[in-house]
Amino acid sequence: VQEGNAMQLEELSGYQICHLSKKMESVLREKRVVLGLTQQNVADKAKIKLQQYQKFESGERSIMTCSFQIACRVIEALKMDITKFYHGEY
Repeated sequence: VQEGNAMQLEELSGYQICHLSKKMESVLREKRVVLGLTQQNVADKAKIKLQQYQKFESGERSIMTCSFQIACRVIEALKMDITKFYHGEY
C-alpha cells in the first residue's frame, strides 16, 4: 500500500500460497523463496553443486528421476516431508 511517498508493507500472516502449477520445479522454487534461501544455500545444504540444483528448479532435470539420495537431500534442505513431496501434496 502506498501512502504519499512512503511505502508500507501489509501484514501477510495468515495467508497461504496458492499453487497455480503443480510442476515440481515450481514447488522447489516456491519453498526456497518462502524459506528465504538462495539456490546456493539449498545446494550447500543438500551437498550438491549449484548447477545441479539450478537444473532441478528450472525443470531442465527432474528431481523425480535423479538418485533417491540426492532427491532426499534436496527435499530435506527445503524442510519438506519426502513422502508428501512424492505424493504431490505440496
